[in-house]
Amino acid sequence: MNKQMQRIPAQTLSSFIRRLYEEAGMSPEDAAYHADALVIASLRGVDSHGVMRTSAYLKRIENGAINLHPQMRYEKDACALQVLDADGASGYIAGRDAMQKAIELAETYSLGMVLVKNSNHFGAAALYADMAVRKGMLGFSTTNVKPGMTAPGAAGNVAGNNPFAVGIPTYCDFPFMLDMALSVVAGGKLKMAIAKGEKIPMDWATDKDGNPTDDPQAGFDGYFLPLGGFKGLGMAYAIDILCGVMTGGAFQNHIKNMFKDPADPSRTCHMFLAVDLKRLMGEEEIRNRMTEYRDYIRSIPTVSGKPLILPGELEEACRKERERDGIPMPDALVKEFLEMADRYQIPLDI
Repeated sequence: MNKQMQRIPAQTLSSFIRRLYEEAGMSPEDAAYHADALVIASLRGVDSHGVMRTSAYLKRIENGAINLHPQMRYEKDACALQVLDADGASGYIAGRDAMQKAIELAETYSLGMVLVKNSNHFGAAALYADMAVRKGMLGFSTTNVKPGMTAPGAAGNVAGNNPFAVGIPTYCDFPFMLDMALSVVAGGKLKMAIAKGEKIPMDWATDKDGNPTDDPQAGFDGYFLPLGGFKGLGMAYAIDILCGVMTGGAFQNHIKNMFKDPADPSRTCHMFLAVDLKRLMGEEEIRNRMTEYRDYIRSIPTVSGKPLILPGELEEACRKERERDGIPMPDALVKEFLEMADRYQIPLDI
């Protein structure tokens, strides 16, 4: 392992982040959920949406960009389809409540969809899809974000990278969990490269003039490139229209960026869908059919000799390894945590 990386126990980080957000004014329940969500992302290897974002959310809490006491309300009720006004809440809290509502609707109607407006950044989309999976349901979650992705050959913000996650229970070693943004990489990947002092591949982002770059800071200040060119860009449009335009919420440049606008509510909009798969077939049949599906994928020969895997398998392996050995953090991030500990006078034994 890189000598400039330290491994910190997950429980140490979760407890510290919880206390940090409590001291900043968040309720104990919400602070605990927010902290656990960040740690879960890091455990699964999604470092771009994990504990490295702790200070960014803290700054937004301190600046009032996140409403710590929102009056969230459902303003439209169409049976299995509902719209939640999050009143500027943390996206994690709005997402938690909205997916729970979608699950409850699915228990009644076989499927439930909840659209959310006036929210904030909700972290890794898989967090909410997994809530449905744990109930034996298909889970889908997505969000719009401020445009930061350009079109191939353009030099300007065209659309957000609008990530989504699809989770399907398998009743095997791990669930199927596809979690991806529609840019080649998420912004957190560039933040991690900046923190580590690393270069990035030339097809990740462009500078402000639209030129491909291997400098993560220039890419972060410029524009992300869409996954699959105009195909990924078209999917980003669709998500923004569904989440933002159709809810009466914010879309395109009406949305704020959590890093570049740390004092402003993001006003992001989300969508959560739960489908009760038990209405289709029983647990044992799902297990058998998904096992057959997985085994066929693994049977395909590869050049490297390593078997193909399903989305979610690497993340589950990473979770087990990091629960055992700790979450790796670059020295720059460790220093940032120690500074937050000193400012709020919270012990942090690392």
